[in-house]
Amino acid sequence: MNAWLYLYPAGLDAPDEHWPVSCWPGPDDRHDLTLAEAAAFLAGNAARVVLPMELCSWLRSEPWPGRRRPTAQALAYALEEQLTDDPDHLHLVVGEPDSARRYPLWVVDKVRFGGIVELLRQSGLRLMSVQVDADLLPPGQPHGVWWGGRWLLGGALEMRLALPEPAFQQLLARLPADVCRLDHAQSDRVRELLGAGQGTELLQGPFRPAGLHKPWRPLLATLLALFVLSWGFTQVRSHDLETRAAQLYAQSVRHFQALYPQQTRVVDLAAQLRALAADETEKTRQMARLVQLVEQVIGGSGVEVQRIEYRAGTGWTLALTTGDFTELERLRERGRQQQLPIRLGTASKERSRVRALLTLAEQNR
Repeated sequence: MNAWLYLYPAGLDAPDEHWPVSCWPGPDDRHDLTLAEAAAFLAGNAARVVLPMELCSWLRSEPWPGRRRPTAQALAYALEEQLTDDPDHLHLVVGEPDSARRYPLWVVDKVRFGGIVELLRQSGLRLMSVQVDADLLPPGQPHGVWWGGRWLLGGALEMRLALPEPAFQQLLARLPADVCRLDHAQSDRVRELLGAGQGTELLQGPFRPAGLHKPWRPLLATLLALFVLSWGFTQVRSHDLETRAAQLYAQSVRHFQALYPQQTRVVDLAAQLRALAADETEKTRQMARLVQLVEQVIGGSGVEVQRIEYRAGTGWTLALTTGDFTELERLRERGRQQQLPIRLGTASKERSRVRALLTLAEQNR
């Protein structure tokens, strides 16, 4: 059996080898130690690490459209109004959905979490998993349990919280009547609940452990078949993307000729715009930036442009439609790579399409 290692919230302020922990090498064998002592006690055995809820935030989406599981970036985009920090500074992990397909999103400061994981590994611990205490309470019933010097709320509740005694007493009247309360005298039952829980694994993305050597030879035939299928799909997808790019380019040409009716022949749209930009007005320079946006950011994507408008002082505004929120996130990333000051407005879901406004800010001289 793998050891169960719980990190008490008292060590969060100054995480080091003196962090107070509870070590359970067996169901009935508990030891309260420091992190260094626990690492020596476990002697390299795999450990299931449980972090205190105070380190994390827990959000949940509205019922998610479609059957595909959202990425952490797509879910963060949908919940961005609830995030208090830049998603680039956060470690985001998607949990399992409920019956209404509402997905939970675990949010942890990336630098802080990385420091704790590195501390655990430098202490000599072999991490089997890293989870959160409030996430381990059984989902079939609301739970409010006393553990680690405070109350944990979770299970079937619409929240994941850690509260001191006074705050819990104030909230108690608002909890469901069937909430399972386990107080100070029932710590053994709480340990049993937490030890049996199936929480969300936080060791994902950049924190995923390096895998062991895999038996590639028996899988060679399968990988080859997958490669052939992938190549065929790539060819079909490439043709589709080229067709969409051609449509966008034709649309750009029409806008170009509407602005410059004297340009009856378009050979190289970008080159002609650059030539005009040398002696044309500010509006011409802004048109070149629109072409850059269309060719380098929107072109080749699954986004459809419904309307393009230009306003002095604001810039270009494009009404877009796409299949899902993930494509909008890719669009934002392409804009960042091309160093274009684009901003995506509030997106809305209409039937099977997502509508959004993209603004390309006006470039000052």
